[in-house]
Amino acid sequence: MATPMSSDSRKGEIFDLLSNQRRRYTIHYCKRENEPVTIGDLAEHVAAWELDKEVAELTSAERKRVYTSLQQTHLPTLERADVIEFDDRTIELTDEAAALDVYLDVVPADSIPWGVYYLGLAALGGVIIGGLWLEVVPTGTVSELEWATLVFALFAFSAVVHVVQSRQMRLGEIERPP
Repeated sequence: MATPMSSDSRKGEIFDLLSNQRRRYTIHYCKRENEPVTIGDLAEHVAAWELDKEVAELTSAERKRVYTSLQQTHLPTLERADVIEFDDRTIELTDEAAALDVYLDVVPADSIPWGVYYLGLAALGGVIIGGLWLEVVPTGTVSELEWATLVFALFAFSAVVHVVQSRQMRLGEIERPP
């Protein structure tokens, strides 16, 4: 049995596991279903997501290509990593799969990473506070406390949005994988 996913020595293996779209789609589908799934159903959904089609629109060749890849490569890889149990027909997530969420930070294409956003917000707050200390930021109509409250409110609002968006973007939480 593999060591727990939280071990530092496993980080490289975990990132390698999650670097493949089919493996992420597999984990997403299994989490969404929340019960053992058949390899046939999994292959159909993965193929549909990859090709941006409905399952009913898939050809048998498209299904077979994904089915074969999952069966020969991706499911054995996930099983060796102790993320799934696979018995040639059904796939079920192990308890180790829950630990994978901490390694995923899905950033939509039209967005910036949250770390960069918070860095910018901290820079803005630093400019405001520095300006208050140097007395170059006007305090006639807006007091120092109001400026500080504004900076705090920006961080608090951003944190709430971040938490909500992160929960929505977890594998298995929405219909189509992020």
